[in-house]
Amino acid sequence: MSPSIRTFYAAVKIVRKAMQMRRTAITLCTILLLLLFWGRGAPAAEKVYIDIDSPAFQRFPVAVVDFEDLGPDAAKDDLSTGFSDALSRYLEMTGYIRMLPRGAFLEDPKQLPYSGGKVSFPDWTVIGAEYLVKGGFSRKGRNLNAEFRLYDAVRGERILEKRYTGRMEEQKELVRGMARDITQTLTGDGSVFDTKIAFVVKRGRSSDIHTINFDGSGLTRVTNYKSITLSPRWSPDGRTIGFISYKEGNPDLYFRRLKDYRTRKMSEFRGLNLSGGWSPDGQKLLLTLSKDGNEEIYQLDLASGQLKRLTHEFSIDVSPVWSPDGRRIAFVSNRSGSPQIFVMDSDGARVRRLTFEGNYNTSPAWSPNGNRIAYEGSKNGRFHIISISEDGGSLMQIGPKTGDNESPSWSPDGRYVAFSQRGHGAGKIAVMNANGSNIRILYENPFGCISPAWSPRLKP
Repeated sequence: MSPSIRTFYAAVKIVRKAMQMRRTAITLCTILLLLLFWGRGAPAAEKVYIDIDSPAFQRFPVAVVDFEDLGPDAAKDDLSTGFSDALSRYLEMTGYIRMLPRGAFLEDPKQLPYSGGKVSFPDWTVIGAEYLVKGGFSRKGRNLNAEFRLYDAVRGERILEKRYTGRMEEQKELVRGMARDITQTLTGDGSVFDTKIAFVVKRGRSSDIHTINFDGSGLTRVTNYKSITLSPRWSPDGRTIGFISYKEGNPDLYFRRLKDYRTRKMSEFRGLNLSGGWSPDGQKLLLTLSKDGNEEIYQLDLASGQLKRLTHEFSIDVSPVWSPDGRRIAFVSNRSGSPQIFVMDSDGARVRRLTFEGNYNTSPAWSPNGNRIAYEGSKNGRFHIISISEDGGSLMQIGPKTGDNESPSWSPDGRYVAFSQRGHGAGKIAVMNANGSNIRILYENPFGCISPAWSPRLKP
């Protein structure tokens, strides 16, 4: 059993003793492990050029040429390669695109600049490039303009052209917008570049909520209570994060609005007030409460404050999460003897057990298209990320085979999974493609970091 799980096991025992020692509880690890883009060009093409869902998919080769300085007085600095290098890194991050090295380029960009001339497509297809990006930029004071053209080198045609305006210090945001629009055009969805991941950072005996961008930039501290704060949960509109905190002594549920950090206490029953998932329409919230002496799942109507109890078992029921259509709820229960994933209707009816392999399965996360559930399961003394179909079939382990990998959370497009990792003396927040490939570490902390929660697409 991990230190984190043991810590919360002790906390649950204390709470239950205060509630007159109803009975001994088992511990479920999920209880604890509980920009502005300035471009305003024409909409991206509706056609999808790269079928990344094909079983035979291989990363598509793309070439990005150094951007040309289009200003009247071209400066001698590294902004030209800065644009192309940053854009290449963003595109490579997707796991669906392979960048071709500059050393392989046959066409001389200086002879056929962005501002004029024809593209010699055979010079690009012969080195294996299927898509080509050329761009330019100009400066006026602290203002920065940038643009690019995306070509299908095989067909010999331009498929996208966009322009962006910002400030010099916002170059990264401009490039991220380019990567978003290129990915949107090639794969049909670039929303991941407009998302953040919330997670818990431990520091000594306290912990707080932080957020970070998909590329690992923009680390932001959301809470600073010098207490134990856990289980971030995004609202469907991305404007609010729910979490639990012991800052007033009891594990209470809070909402924090990210625009102005205004905070409201939403649930303060004696005992546990654990946040679950928001309903897809944002009008209800799932909770685990122990106010009646037993951990049960409730539905909270956010407008009226009315509670509805959904489970009625002499067992621990926690970690509820709605399906994308709002008709079902996945949750964790030990009613079968060990923590397992169960599914029920949104009104608590027709409960069925989903997982049967392994004796410790927790932290369910429903994929955005509703056809799979990711969770953490114990195997050979380690926790691994496992994916299972909604009917309980097609079980597969994804992600690293070493360390403890926990708390999966899907990106809004369903193509990536964030998770926490423990091992080798540090805690990490990582992301991977949904098939377990392309693993990237976003954040690392020697004291530990847990419970990642992927935001919806965030709008300016």
